[in-house]
This record gives sequence, structure tokens and C-alpha cells, in this order.
Amino acid sequence: MAHKTTARKSTSQKTTSRKARRTTARRPAEPVGHVERERKYEGDAAAALPSLADVPLTAGDGAGAEAGGLLTAVAAESESLRAVYYDTPDLRLLARRITLRRRTGGHDAGWHLKLPAADGARLELHLPLDASTSTADPDAPPDVPPEFLTRVRAYVRDGRLAPVARLATERRRTLLTDGADRTLVELADDSVTAQALDPAGAVRHAESWHEVEAELVDGDTPLLDAVERRLLKAGLRRSASASKLARALGPTAPTRPEAGRTTESSPGSIGALLTALLRQQVGQFLAQDAEVRRDTPDAVHQMRVCARRLRSTLRVHERLLRVDEVAGLEEELRWLGHALGTARDREVLGERLLRDLDTLHRTEHPGPMRRRLRNWSRQGYRTAWRQTVRELEGPRYFALLEALDALAAHPPLRGRADRPAAKEVPRLLTREQHRACHRVAAALDLTPGTPERDDAMHAARRAAKRARYAGEGAAQPRFAKVMKDLQTVLGERQDAFMAAQALPGLAEAAHRAGEPGFGYGVLYARQREAITAAEAEVPARQAAASAIRVK
Repeated sequence: MAHKTTARKSTSQKTTSRKARRTTARRPAEPVGHVERERKYEGDAAAALPSLADVPLTAGDGAGAEAGGLLTAVAAESESLRAVYYDTPDLRLLARRITLRRRTGGHDAGWHLKLPAADGARLELHLPLDASTSTADPDAPPDVPPEFLTRVRAYVRDGRLAPVARLATERRRTLLTDGADRTLVELADDSVTAQALDPAGAVRHAESWHEVEAELVDGDTPLLDAVERRLLKAGLRRSASASKLARALGPTAPTRPEAGRTTESSPGSIGALLTALLRQQVGQFLAQDAEVRRDTPDAVHQMRVCARRLRSTLRVHERLLRVDEVAGLEEELRWLGHALGTARDREVLGERLLRDLDTLHRTEHPGPMRRRLRNWSRQGYRTAWRQTVRELEGPRYFALLEALDALAAHPPLRGRADRPAAKEVPRLLTREQHRACHRVAAALDLTPGTPERDDAMHAARRAAKRARYAGEGAAQPRFAKVMKDLQTVLGERQDAFMAAQALPGLAEAAHRAGEPGFGYGVLYARQREAITAAEAEVPARQAAASAIRVK
């Protein structure tokens, strides 16, 4: 409702140069956002709201609210709101507690996108009414702004967003303030008329009702609890619908199972633990989709991590799953990891080489090395990122998302998944521990500097990472830490190895351009030194990983 804070500065605020302004003019509008914490209540439209001026403030209500003080109820301007809600015909957004609307009237007219956040709250993003693109048909509904399309693409996929409901709301607003005139809670007394729409835009169901919303602004949850007690005492009751849209669609809403709704595994079983872990990981994976499309810093890396965690979970728990039903999914996650890896690897190598370049004396890197390394990293990343986004628009990726939804909703568990987690977790982690340590020992036995040793070290790193992910998923922090320590030193070795492989090509490109190649040789020597130093640390990390015991 009111009193929104800016989630991030607009691009035009961040940049001042003429060149930057030309660049940002082509980018989609950046939304303004705030975390919405509200509760909805139903009651008789004729009933008056109770007086809330004597609700006591608590010490946690902020600097302007002294413990023992009282709220002041201030009548705000009434509003006439008109909203059109967008979704797919099968309501893919609503199934995930996401709402997308275009509202006119009131103090916050514009496009609103509400996304689930922690503890039942929602992140509400706002764009101006003119953020949408124009349509060829003047009678057609406005198109959804590109920025919001990007943020819901992982859920909409190849579906089409269109109006599914129209709401008209007559709102009476009351602001509950403290002694410093800060608004702590906003009350909205709403009379709502709603129309559910079919895919052609015709009205197929209409309903009217009365409801009250209480939304935290600068207050805290105990204050909202106190307000709720007063509302319930006055005869209101908690709303049975999570949102106005859900109530508006009512019986006309197509049924679509929400991912992660039920499980047949008994509480405390390894199957219940696995189901909860899969749902958490699939949710994290889907959330990264928009960040990759928007090219948010580190997003490619985080999505790649999500894909690897899911693959590791399927592998670690493969004895609990019907393998024939997840084998294809594991392969598709591997494909996506490779697609993401090209961009991520170029980004990591560029950062590493530029960091190492900073440690050299200027006589050790003659010529324009910094510019060449920076351009090589940036251009390689941008090319790979664009290819990745093209993959995210393809049918293969959308099919993967559908498969992940199905996995999270109903994991294909075998009968042994009902075994107690307390007994099965130590067995699983011990198996991963032995696997990782065995891979490390086998790699150390090979001749240094040979391709066989390089491959074996890389395989050992993957095994340590899988063991780490298993420990994190099983809430075993000590186990996860020692495996992460082992993974980290093996990862340092792998990064140095990949950088060393890239440097001869960079030196050759510099030579063709008539630039000195000496500095690339110095950096190459640094990478070989880093490989040797990392390998020297591996035995101690392996010993620590071998010694850890899981209870």
C-alpha cells in the first residue's frame, strides 16, 4: 500500500556521464519495491472499524515509539482503485503466490508485481503505468512491462500472460501513527467488486465482498498482533483467501497443483528430509532464472551452483529414488550446468588474471596487458551470457523446469525412503566422505604435471563438492566445513590450472597485435606456482576430511 522504500536506485541516478545515459536509456525501467507484511480480514460491510487509538505501543516499534505510548488513528484520503490482474490461463503465477496487476487510481497507481518472501511476507515491486510497451491494437489490454516479464519467465515459461480478473475497490484508509507522527500500520477498509475473465476477456464470474487489510509500515509484528486482537474482538475474522485475486477467481479457477504441496514420507524419515531438500533447491533454482536474464552480478554462478546442488542431491540419494525416473533429469541439469559454465569460467579467469596482474611490478608486464585481459574477460562473458539466455528461452529448458516442478511436487521415492533419517544420514555422508578421500588419494599418487593427474585432481574436487553439498543438505555443518576446506584448495588448484591453459592463447593474440608477450609468461609462472602450492595443502585437508565423524 503506502510508504514504499526504493529497493535500488534507478540507473539514471547511478550514472552521470553522457555515455552512461545513452546506454541506460535502452534498459528496462528499474522497479521500486518494499516488503509487504499484511493481514486480511472479513466482516460485515456495515460494521464500523473499532477504535484503535488506545492500542499500546511496544519498545520494538521504533525510535519514535516509546514503550507504553498509544497509537493515534489518522483518517487518510479515500481512494477509488481499478485493477486488472494478469496470469496464464492455468494460473501459473497464482499457484506460486505471485500476483501481477495494473492499477489505476490511488496513491500507488502503476504496475505491481508481488513475489513470495520469507516468513509469509511478499516483495512488492512497482513500475509506472507507462512502463509497458505499446500494443498494435488500441483496444487490447496493455502489455506487461519487460522488466516484470523477465522476473516471472521461469514460472510463465512458454505460456501467455493475459487479463484474468478485473477488480474495483472503494477504499477508506486509516493510518495508525506514533508520537513522532510515523505511520506504523495502515488500515484499508475495502468494498470490492470483482470479475473473473475467460481467455477471450469475457466475464464468467462476478462477486462483491467487504474486507479489511492491516499492513505494517514502520511498526513490528507484535504491534500487528495487537491490532489484530482488536479487530477480531470487534467481530472480524481472518480472510480465508490469501489475496483479492484468489477470491475473485474462486470456483472458476482452473486447478493446477502447486509444486511442493504434499509428501507421503513419514515425519523424521530420510524421504521426508530429501523431499524438503529438493523443494528448497528447486525454489532457489527458479528464483535465479530472473537474475540471470537481468545479468545481475554473480547470478550465472549462483544458478550454476543451484543446478549442481540438485544434481548432487539426486546422486547422493539415488538409492532412495526410482533411478529410471530421475536419470534424464540429471542429464538435463548437467547440460544446463555446461551452458552456464562457459560464461562463469571466463568471468572467474578474468578476475583471477587481473588480480594476479596487480601483484606484478610494472616492468614485469609491459604493454597493454590490463586492457587486453579485461576485454578478453568481458567480451567472452557477454558472448557466453547471451548464448545462455537464448538457451533459457528454448523448449529444452522449459521442459527441464516442468520436470523440476514434478520432482518437487512428488519425488519418485522408493520404499526404503521411509527409513529413519537419524540412521540413514550418517551412512550417506560416510559414503560420500570415503568417495571424496579416495579420489584425492588416487590423484596424489599420480605423477605431477601429467594430464592424468590434472584430470584426477579435478574429479577429486567434484567429489569433495558433492560431499560438502550432502553435508549442508543434511544440516551437518562440521562435516560440510571440512569438505568445503578440501574443495576450496582443490578449487584453487583448478582455477590456476585453467588460467595457465588460457595464457598461451592470450600471449599469441598479443604477439599478433605487436604487443609484448613477456608479462603473459610471468603470469603463467605464477599459475604453475599456485598449482604447486595448492597441491602441497591437499594432504592436510584430506586428513581432516578423513577424520571427521558423522553422528
